[in-house]
Amino acid sequence: MTNEMTFVRCDGFGGPEVLKPGRRPVPEPAAGEILVEVAAAGVNRPDVLQRLGAYPPPPGAPDWPGLEIAGTVAAVGEGAGRFKPGDRVMGLVAGGGYAEYAVVAESNALPVPEGISLEEAACIPETFFTVWHNVFQRGGLKQGESFLVHGGTSGIGTTAIQLARAFGARVFATAGSDDKCRAAESLGAALCVNYRNGDFVEPLREAAGGRGIDVILDMVGGDYTNRNLKLAAEDGRIVQIAFLNGPKAEIDLALIMTKRLTLTGSTLRARPVAFKAGVARELEAKVWPLVADGGVRPLIEARYRLDQAAEAHRHMDEDHIGKIVLTT
Repeated sequence: MTNEMTFVRCDGFGGPEVLKPGRRPVPEPAAGEILVEVAAAGVNRPDVLQRLGAYPPPPGAPDWPGLEIAGTVAAVGEGAGRFKPGDRVMGLVAGGGYAEYAVVAESNALPVPEGISLEEAACIPETFFTVWHNVFQRGGLKQGESFLVHGGTSGIGTTAIQLARAFGARVFATAGSDDKCRAAESLGAALCVNYRNGDFVEPLREAAGGRGIDVILDMVGGDYTNRNLKLAAEDGRIVQIAFLNGPKAEIDLALIMTKRLTLTGSTLRARPVAFKAGVARELEAKVWPLVADGGVRPLIEARYRLDQAAEAHRHMDEDHIGKIVLTT
């Protein structure tokens, strides 16, 4: 194994052009960690925020981007015994995924099912961990309930639609074009509303039988917040995971009180390794069978080489559906 690797650094903060290839030593796995020779790394919206200087890595994490990787185990640290060199794995990392090698807490790594490519596997951890925790753990989505995801053709959105439908929910979405709405509906949404054509509240309420939506996953924030409260069913749960329209909103507290709503949210990157390990075990037990049989798969729109990370981010900044992946 080589002693040096190519990685992608941020040369300051700003547009995609600040992403530049560099060379640095290959990291060594500490106790409980594995070193992965990276075949592919997913590109996610938090990577863009880090590039802009708005989402710094947590203490102790690598300072270059990348939150999800897939590849083969190259070495194992002391006490790491589940995986061995040569095993195909995917993993959730707090940073450092844009590189030829990455260190992953073994408890935050998962085996790659047969029939899944390493490129597909690299597009799973960040979105699947996020959706599972926020929709099913925090939101408590149950079979037979209704579910809405805003941004239905994002990486999170395409994952949420597939998982919610697989677990027996009636799924709805919003998106910013008719083509995107058709894509969301092809993945399993009963209805996707183009928010550029007008407000989504009444069309979705009517589609849900007039009673509103049980669980709403929102990445928009801002003026969507009060609309989510209006659209939510009694005892509904609204889960906030981003705020593309801004972090502040004026809300009607009476809606929360009279409909007994829960408005919650979370971030994932800075959560402890042990917390993420718990999510990983639930995913492996409950979702991995669906991944293995092809019932749920990441939707990859584009692939770029690692040294084309700037181009991948330009694509992310523009229109896209599903996931973008870097390959080494």
